[in-house]
Amino acid sequence: MTVQKRFIAGAICPRCAEMDRIRAWEQNGVRYRDCVSCDFFEQLPIEDESLPELETRVNREREEQQASDLQTVKILDPKGR
Repeated sequence: MTVQKRFIAGAICPRCAEMDRIRAWEQNGVRYRDCVSCDFFEQLPIEDESLPELETRVNREREEQQASDLQTVKILDPKGR
């Protein structure tokens, strides 16, 4: 039987800091996560809820999100004045 590995949308690899490169799967009562860009690999018991959650674009600090999402916009007069 083949194990279904799924990408975690928005997850940032703790080793190489690449986004959307972390895969997760479960096998024999153990959760696994790895990165397809580097050699990061993690094995976690399913019951262990005390471990920190991987950082994603959804759970990053609000100030971080706002600062990275800000862009300067220049509004042009359509009449050319």
